[in-house]
Amino acid sequence: MLLWFVGMSFAAVWLVFRSPALDYRLVMLGSVLPLLDAALGGPRLAHTLLFSVVAMLGVMLLTRHRRLIRRRWISLVIGLMVHLVLDGVWTIAEVFWWPFFGFGFPDVALPELSHGVEVTVVLEALGVAALVWCWRAFALGDRANRELLWRTGHLNRDVVGESL
Repeated sequence: MLLWFVGMSFAAVWLVFRSPALDYRLVMLGSVLPLLDAALGGPRLAHTLLFSVVAMLGVMLLTRHRRLIRRRWISLVIGLMVHLVLDGVWTIAEVFWWPFFGFGFPDVALPELSHGVEVTVVLEALGVAALVWCWRAFALGDRANRELLWRTGHLNRDVVGESL
């Protein structure tokens, strides 16, 4: 399940923050990074709230007095947090609240892989729909807007100004 996280994180973060200056590339990257836990056999550190909080603390401390760098890297942390919401890991208390319920991780599948095929197909379709909405809302059919997003992660202020 990839498009669910990429599409929904892009759309949701825009709808919440309405900021053309966030790096939406890093938002989308952050939303899929916890999927690397699959290599460890299930939801592990990247699926914990503590991981996102420590990442946020790290960004805040490492970017003191560097506002533009902070704005860029905070986008990655926002993506990590959006992943926690979208995959429903908060329903597995031993993972989400780790280490407060013990230091071990339960032997369960990644939440995003524990759905049936039908649910996965629906979620992926919703992710595609969110990406189509973003494509249209941010005029990404225009080469200059697409290149701006690709190069900087930002959205064209003139285009999003119309939707504010």
